[in-house]
Amino acid sequence: MPQNAQTIILMLVWVAAIVVFMYFTMIRPNRRRRKENEEMFASMETGDYVLTTSGFYGELVDVQDDMVIVEFGGNKNCRIAMKKDCIEQVEKAQQTSVKKPAAPAADSKDKNDKK
Repeated sequence: MPQNAQTIILMLVWVAAIVVFMYFTMIRPNRRRRKENEEMFASMETGDYVLTTSGFYGELVDVQDDMVIVEFGGNKNCRIAMKKDCIEQVEKAQQTSVKKPAAPAADSKDKNDKK
């Protein structure tokens, strides 16, 4: 092989290596992050608590196609409509269930009666 052909092949190998490196360091993680965000946006419901990209915490009041209305603080008058892309993190609203107190054991009643 002539020296010129070897140089061209070596240069093409280096270019291919750089392209592969760029794919695994930039493109692939970005696709994964985009997919995670789409799943997060699809799971948002009214009542969830969100963190916006500007650092504000609020509660979702309404969820539309690409917009949400977020209520900030205890003041019910502070509601802001924003794009879903401005949501950084979603914390699901906890379902509060009322638990009945456990009935005292029969043995504890007997001990109290004997005293």
